[in-house]
This record gives sequence, C-alpha cells and structure tokens, in this order.
Amino acid sequence: MMHIDSHQHFWKYDAGEYGWINDSMKSLRRNFMPEDLEPELERNGFDGCVAVQARQTLQETRWLLELASRHPFVKAVVGWVDLKSPELRVQLESLCGNSKLTGIRHIAQSEPDDRFLMRSDFLAGIAMLEEFNLTYDILIYTRHLPVSAEFVAGFERQRFVLDHLAKPDIRGRELAMWSQDLRELAKFQNVYCKLSGLVTEADWDNWTEEDFIPYLDVAFECFGAARLMIGSDWPVCTVAGNYSRVVDVVKNYLQKFPTEVREAVLGETAREVYRLCES
Repeated sequence: MMHIDSHQHFWKYDAGEYGWINDSMKSLRRNFMPEDLEPELERNGFDGCVAVQARQTLQETRWLLELASRHPFVKAVVGWVDLKSPELRVQLESLCGNSKLTGIRHIAQSEPDDRFLMRSDFLAGIAMLEEFNLTYDILIYTRHLPVSAEFVAGFERQRFVLDHLAKPDIRGRELAMWSQDLRELAKFQNVYCKLSGLVTEADWDNWTEEDFIPYLDVAFECFGAARLMIGSDWPVCTVAGNYSRVVDVVKNYLQKFPTEVREAVLGETAREVYRLCES
C-alpha cells in the first residue's frame, strides 16, 4: 500500500509572483523544492506526493512536470491550464503526453465573481477534462460551497476533488453552515475531498488536535474513507506547525478506525483518483 501526501507545492520564490505571501507568512519567502520535501515524506512514512500548482501559468505546469520527471516520489501533478481559452484543447494535447499530469486546478477562491465556477466559458473547459481523464481540484472558500454543488451537478462523470474541506473557519469555530453546505456537495459521488490545509484555518500559534475533530467528523460522515485523502499543504502549512505535527492531526484521528479505512485515507483514495503508479 502506498501512503501519499495528496497536496503540496513547490516554488522558487519571487515576490512579484507570490504576492499572497504577506508579512504574516514571511517564513514562506524562500524556495521550496523536492529536496526539501523528500526527507519529510520519508520521516513520516509517505511513499510519494501529489504536486499542486501555485501559479496560474502553463510554465508552472511544465515546470512541475519537469520536477516530477526528475524526482520519482512526485507521483502526480495537478497543474493549470486556461480552462476559458479557445486554445484549451491545444494546451491539453501539449501536456497530456506526460502521464504524471493527472489533474487541473484553477484558483477559483480568488476570483472576484463568487459564481465564477458557473461561467459558460469555464464550464466548456471543464467539459473537456473528462476526455483527457483529468481530475479537477476545487479550490474555494466556504461561501462558495453552494455554487460548487450547482457546478458539479452538470458533470456526472467528471472526477472532482475538494481542496482543504473548503477552508472552514476553525479559528472562529464556525461549524453549522459549513457542515450543511458540505453535506450538499458531498451528495455527488464523483466528488472527493482532501483533509489538507486545516491548520492554517485554525489559530496558528495555539491550535490543538482537538480543534479539528468536529470538522474531521463531518468530513467522514459526508464522504467516507473511500472519498477522503490526507494532504499536508506543505510548505504553506509550516506557518502553523512543522510537517510531522501537521500530518499527525489526521494520522492520530485515524487511529480509531480499522486498517482498511486508514489505508484509504493515507493513500488508496489518492492512488485511485489521481491514477498513481507504484513506481
């Protein structure tokens, strides 16, 4: 059984391209590369990872694929293409010869239009992903959950992955509305979910593992182990804790479950959704 960190990033830091890294995150203002991550994966029992785009450029996607070709532990790449472009097919054909491109993501959470996911040109792009056997990672805030349910309803055969549980307000202990809207999205059986990015939604300096239990409980009720996967969100997560402490939030929660449940969340779901090979 492979254990997979289903969500992490690499970058060569440039202030102009990573403007979202503000002063509160200044520890992230440096390069984060495969040689930095590999020891963390090994220490924590992971066999590999899924590298996810952080910049919305084709250059970024090609760069991540190049890194994956040089580092076998990078099992898959969730890249970016311009899903609204009339040249989308050309973009996908130029990239999909590389088997490690298994998914696409757009940073929808940052779009000024809260209904961005329902734009007709964007929907046309999503409709093409099934043909290329690519997942689509949904990166949103909690307020976007209702429109996300509307969005996925139009694509019964497309695999979707919700990143970071839609970023619930763990710091503010908001649970009710997030839980209600997450349950609606989870009714669609082609939607999977990453248990990732949670520590940065909590109090960075004072969180405990108990803070996350209500949110993990809801996630398991909604999706079940077969649609959940662990992810670190490294290196972003390091603003709130070291790698081991972050992944232990989910690992320790899983201790109460039987082996097959633990193995699903720790790797099997990611392996199936992102079509990962053992090598």
